Amino acid sequence: MVPADAESTDSVVQAAPRDAVAIGLEHVSVVRNQVAILDDVSWTVRAQERWALLGPNGSGKTTLLNVAGASLWPTRGSVEILGERLGRVDMRELRKRIAVVSASVARTLRPAIPALDVVLTGRHAALETWWHDYTDEDRVLVRRLLDEAGFGGDQFGLRPFGLLSEGERQQVLLARALMGRPELILMDEPAAGLDLGARERLLLRLASLAGDPAVPPLVLVTHHLEEIPLGVTHAALMRGARMVGAGRIDEVLTGGAVSDAFGVDVVVEKREGRWASRAEGRSSRGGRGT
Repeated sequence: MVPADAESTDSVVQAAPRDAVAIGLEHVSVVRNQVAILDDVSWTVRAQERWALLGPNGSGKTTLLNVAGASLWPTRGSVEILGERLGRVDMRELRKRIAVVSASVARTLRPAIPALDVVLTGRHAALETWWHDYTDEDRVLVRRLLDEAGFGGDQFGLRPFGLLSEGERQQVLLARALMGRPELILMDEPAAGLDLGARERLLLRLASLAGDPAVPPLVLVTHHLEEIPLGVTHAALMRGARMVGAGRIDEVLTGGAVSDAFGVDVVVEKREGRWASRAEGRSSRGGRGT
């Protein structure tokens, strides 16, 4: 992934002891207007684990990711992130240690900002480059991250973010996230809306990161098993604001468990490390939906 004469990936991210807890949730609930949008969730993510978080629309996936990213206070329960307990830490400082890749981040960026500057802003989790000073080393790292994403050369870096394709934007946002040397990476449906080619290029990049032991723990939210990259080690299933399954990916992503989570009978397959699912017949399962 990195040329022999370049810095190793561990200059981009921070490694932690294998048994360190990156995310620790105990009986966490988020209630709005007397409705639980996250209901009694307990979940542990450890260093070097790579998680896929799956479930139907409204099941609580994004809410859970917001809690794990220190951007949402729970109504009940305890939350520990990167060794810090919410309520005993400055959340603004804690969020600087966490990289988030999501559509909401893309919407906050000025469309005219060049792709290279978008990545550069990730160094300080800023929205514009004029708020901070950057070193030559920072600019070298930006170009390397874009090169690793398949966008080498100065011409791409000068293109306005608003004129990039959806696939290019997602790759740039991922490079921006890595630029901040995060200790935790959270991604909310990074492959949503991508065409087949863009999706596969993104999944190859994610698989490269997942296979790198220097990369910190990673959580990927998706609706589709086909969007899980190689190297993901764990999975969690959400339904009706609850976590209904969590653990090693091969143990969690069974036909029965996925069918129960999504409320439809499906066949789950794994071929050459890639997951897929398809409906079985026309039956559907009842259950609580949100």
